[in-house]
Amino acid sequence: MEALETFDVVVVGGGPAGATAAHEMAKNGHSVLLLDRAGRIKPCGGAIPPRLIKDFAIPDHLLVAKARSARMIAPSNHKVDIPIDNGFVGMVDRADFDEWLRERAARAGAVRRIGTFEKLSRDSDGVSIVHFQGRDLPQRGEGKPVQVRARSIIGADGAKSQVARQSVDCAHDTEYVFAYHEIVKAPAVKPAGYDGSRCDVYYQGVLSPDFYGWVFPHGETLSIGTGSADKGFSLRGAVGQLRQVAGLGEVEVLRREGAPLPMKPLKRWDNGRDVVLAGDAAGVVAPASGEGIYYAMVGGQLAAQAAHQLLVTGDARSLKLARKQFMKLHRTVFTVLGVMQWFWYSSEKRRERFVKICEDRDVQQLTFESYMNKQLTRKKPMAHVRIFFKDMAHLLGMAKV
Repeated sequence: MEALETFDVVVVGGGPAGATAAHEMAKNGHSVLLLDRAGRIKPCGGAIPPRLIKDFAIPDHLLVAKARSARMIAPSNHKVDIPIDNGFVGMVDRADFDEWLRERAARAGAVRRIGTFEKLSRDSDGVSIVHFQGRDLPQRGEGKPVQVRARSIIGADGAKSQVARQSVDCAHDTEYVFAYHEIVKAPAVKPAGYDGSRCDVYYQGVLSPDFYGWVFPHGETLSIGTGSADKGFSLRGAVGQLRQVAGLGEVEVLRREGAPLPMKPLKRWDNGRDVVLAGDAAGVVAPASGEGIYYAMVGGQLAAQAAHQLLVTGDARSLKLARKQFMKLHRTVFTVLGVMQWFWYSSEKRRERFVKICEDRDVQQLTFESYMNKQLTRKKPMAHVRIFFKDMAHLLGMAKV
């Protein structure tokens, strides 16, 4: 019987989390297989903060636009424009961005394969065997069954991850927001109020009963989308309505994409033996904002560090480090955003008050400083005190809307 090809790590999923994990492992000298389905792009506004660009050395040519302000639109259509002082938010097209990350992993030494993960099993020595349907080209032919041995596995195969569901008990407990967007061609004749350097965010129940709608610039294109945990809500219908509201009803649609987004991190990211999760598979999409790229890449990096420690020491307890370190860094932000989404997105009245709060300059500065740097800023303690009392006034209905 022919011996199976063996890798130090098989990374299942080639999005930002998986590609980053593969790159980190290859840089550390490990043999890496990066398995990706290819031919599918996750619905995503494509925003990446300066912290990501710096930490992961993202070249400027991948930025299809630079957003320098955000507009928040309340149910009453009241608008609040928030400038991004002394900086910008980078916008990327996920098709090009993800492929560049995969190619970077390959240049570092990772082996790329196109295929669909099927299952895990073990050989007589207890080493994991990864089963997948391999393809020479994306979405061509029926594929052929392939098996490889893996001393460790990083599951980065997205929400409803099959690696997670086969390996980690709590993976079935996750709740989801479903996101849908359309990538459209930017109009040659711009509608009134159009700004290619501004992200528009709509907090309106008709566009999402529990999340928000967005129009994000991508240079020659735009991402127009929404999300909701309400399975009966028509996401496609809401996006069509949003296009009309934004004056983009007649523009050419280049592609449509939809996918579930996990609402909170899983309670466990490893199987206690040789599997660790990253990205959407681990549930690391920020509540309220739906931001996932930065957290996916950090999660991929931490998963690679945990897998590296496993391979070096042989101690499976190393795998717990990925979640432990991630939550140490980001638990507070995820908790605050989760409460914010639960409370402020729950009714039109509260959405209206939320947008009103965002008129406050202290709120604007602290929000964007935290977003850009990926940590809750503590530079202005009195600003936090002022925001607390202003929030209480809105919560108690004492502030004018």
